[in-house]
Amino acid sequence: HVQLVESGGGSAQAGGSLRLSCVASESTEYTYCMGWFRQVPGKAREGIATIDTDGTTTYRDPVKGRFTISKDIAENILYLQMNSLKPEDTAMYYCAAMKGWVSAGRRLRGDIYNHWGQGTQVTVS
Repeated sequence: HVQLVESGGGSAQAGGSLRLSCVASESTEYTYCMGWFRQVPGKAREGIATIDTDGTTTYRDPVKGRFTISKDIAENILYLQMNSLKPEDTAMYYCAAMKGWVSAGRRLRGDIYNHWGQGTQVTVS
């Protein structure tokens, strides 16, 4: 099964930017729905951005207009460009994958993804 490794987390000032990367061990083009999730201690993991097998992107409302999900198909890398960061964006960020197409109403649900990276911490102050 596909393995995922995230990087790019760190500390940033409010209003700043970070770019997260997730390298997949195999091609995800046309085969996997990919997503970025985040979790704060004591709270449930939440989906924030996904890109489906047909390239359709979905975003959770708090990050719309600030975060952009994209893929480098040739390098099997999933990105999350995060701009205009806010302290409430502080969380552990995870990359996830699910083989197949996912209906719009389910894309941000963590329970449908069965491949996960180890996470990368983002801290905004």
